[in-house]
Amino acid sequence: MTAEPATPERKREAGLWQPLSVVALLVGTAVAYLWNLSANGWANSFYSAAIQAGSESWTAWFFGSSDMANSITVDKPPAALWIPSLSVRIFGLNSWSVLVPEVLMGVASVALLYLITKKYFGHWPGILAGVVLAVTPVAAMMFRFNNPEALLILLMIAAVWATLKAIDDGRLRWMILTGVFVGFGFLTKQLQVMLIVPPLAITYLAFGQHTWIRRIGHLFAALGVLIVSAGWWILAVELWPATSRPYIGGSQNNSILELTLGYNGLGRLNGNETGSVVPGGGYGGPGGGAGGGMWGDTGWLRMFEPAQGGQIAWLIPTGLLLLVAALVLIGKARRTDPRRAYLVVWGLWLLVTMAVFSFMAGIFHSYYTAALAPAVAAVVAGGATVCWSQRHRLWVRIVLGTAVWIAAIWSFVLLGRSPDFVPWLRWMVLFVGLFGGILMLVAHRTYLSAVAVVAALGAGVAGPIAYTVDTIATPKQGSIISAGPRAEGGFGPGGGGPGGGGPGGGGPRGGAGGPGADGAQAAGTAGGPTAGAAGTMPGAGGGMGGPGAGGAGGAGGPGGLLMGSHPGDELVAMLQEDADQYTWVAAAVGSNEASGYQLESGYSVMPIGGFNGTDPSPTLQQFQELVAERKIHYFLGGGRGFGNTDESQPSAQIAAWVADNFTETTVDGTTVYDLTAPTT
Repeated sequence: MTAEPATPERKREAGLWQPLSVVALLVGTAVAYLWNLSANGWANSFYSAAIQAGSESWTAWFFGSSDMANSITVDKPPAALWIPSLSVRIFGLNSWSVLVPEVLMGVASVALLYLITKKYFGHWPGILAGVVLAVTPVAAMMFRFNNPEALLILLMIAAVWATLKAIDDGRLRWMILTGVFVGFGFLTKQLQVMLIVPPLAITYLAFGQHTWIRRIGHLFAALGVLIVSAGWWILAVELWPATSRPYIGGSQNNSILELTLGYNGLGRLNGNETGSVVPGGGYGGPGGGAGGGMWGDTGWLRMFEPAQGGQIAWLIPTGLLLLVAALVLIGKARRTDPRRAYLVVWGLWLLVTMAVFSFMAGIFHSYYTAALAPAVAAVVAGGATVCWSQRHRLWVRIVLGTAVWIAAIWSFVLLGRSPDFVPWLRWMVLFVGLFGGILMLVAHRTYLSAVAVVAALGAGVAGPIAYTVDTIATPKQGSIISAGPRAEGGFGPGGGGPGGGGPGGGGPRGGAGGPGADGAQAAGTAGGPTAGAAGTMPGAGGGMGGPGAGGAGGAGGPGGLLMGSHPGDELVAMLQEDADQYTWVAAAVGSNEASGYQLESGYSVMPIGGFNGTDPSPTLQQFQELVAERKIHYFLGGGRGFGNTDESQPSAQIAAWVADNFTETTVDGTTVYDLTAPTT
């Protein structure tokens, strides 16, 4: 059947729809991500406190300090904190000034992926790629949250864009720019960005312009720029006198190199994370097996398990099938064919990152899978477009039909893991998908092709959209969160990971937070009566949440390892009184415990022991000297960090010394010691 030639009117109509659809994609993404944003409160108060610190102290901004007085840094490089800190410096400290920059990074990521895909496959495939990225539940969640993922994803997409530009025209400057993007990605989340380096290098080496020797030279030039782009900050920290900078959080020897190669490096792969929440590394917790320990089983199917499946895996099987079929169809095209380069770089990104995430034995959280979302969206859009253009072939139509059936059946399985969540949706997706797959077998007939496309889109994105809507409607706070409704065998709403985690924690005073929370059993671990949302970590000897770490509403109280504290009005007023006379108005074990007090009071609160409470900063002697110099006003106890459960840890020694030498009082449910009034 021959299509009628396009008339000028049809061309004008197509020309009108294209800009309108781009506006709809980007404005719709922005509105969706901004909707109900303030429900997230301080989101991850661990990072919000560091953002607050960076907005008030340029030293804290440069190093990524947890407090304005620069006692210790967060356990990551500071790049992800720089932009939100500037936002807070301009607009003041509130939930919106902290989180809107993350939303803008999400919209920019969707826009950039659209532009990349449009260049090689056309406008509507670009729209498809943007939509799939925008509605991937874990991506939507992290683009509304203040973890490093939003900036990391944007920089990784930008690195792919620059590499593909280099393949197109062979200019060295694009590979130089690739090195810059990856280098700043390193300053965002260290070695995770390096997972895309092999895909970028292999793709450029295989499909770039010029000779092999020249391409290798370009890669080494990009590597040099990468080292400079990341190394300038690393070198500055290493050369800076330790006595005049904050302690490097997450390290045991006050070294950024140790943090890079240990806790945030090889330790994540082999599980031997010194200073981790579990003594001896990542093994030996609930749900162990196959080497995953308390972070879940490792293996090829890890991304499809309940903890991760609803976050990211909706279209992974479909995308891989379409990727293989598209590469076969491109076949013997010239070596530098840009469509092949596009598919290979995104496909390798997906496979390499999936493999590492699937087998890493150290700390692993389901929200890490947000790094897979751009690759999934790209291979689905690119692979589907190549196959659709060749649908006159019977075997290609069979592949297209099979891809739709796989998407529908897998969505049916994923939705079935949350049986009480929109129960009719899974059956509708299954019916529409099976029908759409049948239509794909005859999609070469023009009058059926549109119906087949609509059915395929419905089967592919209905489930992710439903999960994303639920994610937007549910407060997300704390250090471990998950998207969508609670899945059987997975994580609960608003939280996840060992001990679960509910929707409470880390919000502005008067917002979310209170005793008790849904999700304490989300990961199959028991939460004691004082565990709050975060439950209790078996095998660690300490709880992860406090009475105030829980769900929405209610009184404030101590936080814990995973949730920020929620001080009441009386405690905040006490911290603010005479605050200018002290370097730190208070000290507390663990960064999350300290974060809420700092965010609400507006003054520095020392996080003893860093995130886990296990960093040897400060030592007991250092703390005693600071108290003697009257630099710290109060010690706030009652939280449930890990550092105060092991008597060999400085944080436990400090807590014991304070309890022995100062009088305990209770204010707003929080244990308080006045360090200016010793008992003897």
